[in-house]
Amino acid sequence: MKLQYFKNACALAFLFLFLARPLVICAQAPEASTTLLNLARAIATNAKTGKVYAVANKENSVAVFHADAGSIFRVSVGNNPVAIAINTATNRIYVANAASGTISVLDGATDSALATLNVGPNPYVLAADSHTNKIYVSNTFSDELTIIDGATNSLSKLKTGSADAIAIDEELGKVYLLGYEDENLKVLDEKSLAISSIKLGIHQWGIVIDPASHAVYVTRSGNRELAAIDPLSGNATMIPTGETPCAVALNAATNTLYVANHTGQSVTVIDVARRKAIATIKVGHRPQGIAIDAIHNRIYVANRNENSISVIDGAANKVVSNLKASQNPFALEVLPDKGKIVVAGIGGVFALPIAQK
Repeated sequence: MKLQYFKNACALAFLFLFLARPLVICAQAPEASTTLLNLARAIATNAKTGKVYAVANKENSVAVFHADAGSIFRVSVGNNPVAIAINTATNRIYVANAASGTISVLDGATDSALATLNVGPNPYVLAADSHTNKIYVSNTFSDELTIIDGATNSLSKLKTGSADAIAIDEELGKVYLLGYEDENLKVLDEKSLAISSIKLGIHQWGIVIDPASHAVYVTRSGNRELAAIDPLSGNATMIPTGETPCAVALNAATNTLYVANHTGQSVTVIDVARRKAIATIKVGHRPQGIAIDAIHNRIYVANRNENSISVIDGAANKVVSNLKASQNPFALEVLPDKGKIVVAGIGGVFALPIAQK
């Protein structure tokens, strides 16, 4: 059973405080158009062009924000787009269209559609490896992973078990496949296609990889903890967090992790070197997404139910301002050099100005 069914159970357990949305995307009422939105891949920045792409689920489109133009325009894709991956080496954007069973391939220079690939029912999450030009797609309720060859758009299938999140360590050639109800974090070797497992326990939710140390960090929502995984030994150290940890983000400049505690209305701050929580910061209602401004050491937290963005000073570990938002924000990207954040919400996509100091 996939993550959305667990979330339905959680809604009852928490007296309907939050409703079914996989990978921390929750809305105030269960709508078919938003049940597959997932935080990890709903919004992404193209490092090659500086443009931000976000799924506009209800419009069957992708919202594209170009900072130089200062505006958002839409690109039509398939039905019910839920996830985005970007290959910066080829400047291609891949969009998973859940209701169409397709992947839309966009040209990152012109944002025009180049191809539509049939990958089977309910593509759910995807991730691109710019080193190998491979794109990995997981389908809801399927135990197969679709692998797209970015050079030819040819498809191959591999039985890996069901994945609710995918993260790639491009330097090590490892694809991490997180299944919410799987007690094992699967690790796919890109060269051999061999699959190994790291036992963490169930309720794995968010994942981030430290590109410097190659350590892997996974939130475990039911256990109020973050698993810090050694990439060589596979050994995991559990670090306590707040209630229902979901999104996790790394500020590589300060070697600090930030974990959004969805029902704890807080963010846990973790010192990576000591693998220890050093602060708990109260934020708004139902924090869901985190974006890091490493230049100014600011952390932006999307509070979905409160329609606000909490701004945390990373040096002081405190909230210094709250930005008024709308549309039930659940994910965001920050463009510190442009003084903007782009926000994906249940109701739409929008941009907000931020301080550049």
